[in-house]
Amino acid sequence: MAVVTVPRLKRRIEGEADVAAFLLPYGIRYERWPLEERCNPEASNEEILAAYAPEIGKLKAEGGYVTADVINVNPETPGLDAMIAKFNKEHTHSEDEVRFIVKGRGVFHINPKDRSEVFSIEMNAGDWISVPAGTQHWFDFCQERTIRAIRLFQDKSGWTPYYIQAGVHEAYTPVCWGPAYVPSDQPRIETLVQP
Repeated sequence: MAVVTVPRLKRRIEGEADVAAFLLPYGIRYERWPLEERCNPEASNEEILAAYAPEIGKLKAEGGYVTADVINVNPETPGLDAMIAKFNKEHTHSEDEVRFIVKGRGVFHINPKDRSEVFSIEMNAGDWISVPAGTQHWFDFCQERTIRAIRLFQDKSGWTPYYIQAGVHEAYTPVCWGPAYVPSDQPRIETLVQP
């Protein structure tokens, strides 16, 4: 399940309802979708897309998405470092960034336009997110450098990053690698739920 962290305030938000409520004022939608009971995370890309066809169809109708695919990234992926360099710097997109994590995990960092505190969203298998077009953000892998996700696009050519000059990304350690990270199989030390 996703965990939101506001590093400079030492704040952590957990639980599906609390995470969704925190993200909503930023226009970010978050949900949990069924996972193992729906599809084996090791299934083929076609089987995964078929298993989530109802959700994909609904999103296409609501958001004008024209294509969906499955991205598979792991430490053996050719050109992995170059790929990571494309999205671990602060940027925006001209369309929503919609992802459903089938396997692995990673961290979206959000730099709100109102210049409130930067926060991160650690995404895990079963988490679905829609980050609105124009949102200043960047993405980091966790230690495993593994993620498998369904992606939806409004433009068949995929997303294009528009990098922010003097982006703040260098001042923030990826949550999964930083000292604040506690593996999900360990108890959390503190939970704050007020947005």
